Amino acid sequence: MEKKEISKAVITRLPRYYRYLGELLESGVERISSNELSKRMKVTASQIRQDLNNFGGFGQQGYGYNVKYLHTEIGKILGIDRQHHLIIIGAGNLGQALANYTNFEKRGFIIKGMFDINPRLIGLVVRGIEIRGVDDLEQFIKDNDVQMAALTIPKTKAPEIADRLVNAGVKAIWNFAHVDLNVPDDVVVENVHLSESLMRLSYRVCSMQEQKEKEKEKERERAAKAKAKAAKKS
Repeated sequence: MEKKEISKAVITRLPRYYRYLGELLESGVERISSNELSKRMKVTASQIRQDLNNFGGFGQQGYGYNVKYLHTEIGKILGIDRQHHLIIIGAGNLGQALANYTNFEKRGFIIKGMFDINPRLIGLVVRGIEIRGVDDLEQFIKDNDVQMAALTIPKTKAPEIADRLVNAGVKAIWNFAHVDLNVPDDVVVENVHLSESLMRLSYRVCSMQEQKEKEKEKERERAAKAKAKAAKKS
């Protein structure tokens, strides 16, 4: 049977479902309805049901969702029920912050190595991981069955390193470099542009402020009209 094409919007929401269900598990919640989950996630109950129906539904009418089962099944859909070997290219502040984030291991992402071209960083150890030079990058990928790489390097270096990663067999790149990578169709790239995220945040804040100003202006106009009307009557 042909596999159903899942929209990017649905895939984007799946990690949120997984996180919220994990929090429910930690709180001892055994089952939850789509309406209750909707209130927690700020997503409509209808949207939740539609999203989960893409993968079979998982719920029972009048019962809701078994939290542990749904959490496990979404983990399988996301592929975090297995281990993924990951390397970090770029051992500066951002690269070291990623290496120090222990939740990656809990999700099945095992950081096997870190690489940099800075001789002052090569040889340092971050949470038990030695920073290596990039000369032996391809051999390390082969020896450690690396499937994923995080790029935390300047954009001028990213395309060259990405080509080396692809040629070495890496199939997924977590790209923090501010440049679009040209890779084959069978290689997945997830771009993380921190400045773009901040700009989106700025837009939302400014939009909210503008809306409040418009509401205040309308309120002042209403007050002025009411005052003028009262003055005429008097």
